[in-house]
Amino acid sequence: MKTAVLTDSTAYLPKKIRQSNNIHMVPLNVVFGEESYQEEKDITVDDFYDMVKESEKLPKTSQPSIGLMTEKLEELAKDYDAVIAIHLSSGISGTYQGMVTARGMVDDIEVYVFDSEISCLMQGYYALEAAELADNGALPDQILSRLEEMKFSMRAYFMADDLSHLQRGGRLNGAQAFVGSLLQVKPVLHFVDTKIVPFEKIRTRKKALKRILTLFEESIESDACYKASVIHANRQEEAEQIKREIESEFSNVEVTVSYFGPVIGTHLGEGAMGLGWYRHS
Repeated sequence: MKTAVLTDSTAYLPKKIRQSNNIHMVPLNVVFGEESYQEEKDITVDDFYDMVKESEKLPKTSQPSIGLMTEKLEELAKDYDAVIAIHLSSGISGTYQGMVTARGMVDDIEVYVFDSEISCLMQGYYALEAAELADNGALPDQILSRLEEMKFSMRAYFMADDLSHLQRGGRLNGAQAFVGSLLQVKPVLHFVDTKIVPFEKIRTRKKALKRILTLFEESIESDACYKASVIHANRQEEAEQIKREIESEFSNVEVTVSYFGPVIGTHLGEGAMGLGWYRHS
């Protein structure tokens, strides 16, 4: 059985990495006024943050159309028997459900839709592991079993400089009565049951980042290997510094710097920082 791996643009896997790992992608959209841009195709992350600064209104985002998803599945059906479709958390986007719908409209290929319950490069890690397994001839059930195993150790915490973006977009859940006071601080956030919820209320950016690093340090076991990603919204130098700090202390952690692209960046805002990790072996 030949199995394809498909994800969406919010995995923020650069094109070269997708191509070298044979990972297929459907893009979400970011909309400025009347202009819609396919993420990772029509707009770069640098251009996005420049456009936000120049725009009077925040952009909007939208999931891939059912038609686009169906086309992609039909395209894959020409060369593959099955596809593992890995998408951003169903609690913050309808993309996962959209692929479930598209699956029922396509014949000649078995479609397995996986809810990563997370986003950004942590979602991308699922796709990379799936692609490696598929390349080695693993069956879809074997791939899905590994993805479910990854969920047990997958962790991600992040902070937004300005929570009003999340509030207006309806992506912050579980503490609506708390939101008013949250807007004046830098809370640490995380995913719980597919939703973004506050983890801990912290007063300053510096302390929030320190708390995230502490959570990371507390979960790392010396007898295991991990993959981690420092994820930033237009804060490359700060992210690189955090990467160096982790590498200097943990020889068993492979660290990557990634980014909050246009769709996720719309909701978190410039200046957001995150750290995610999982046990690799």
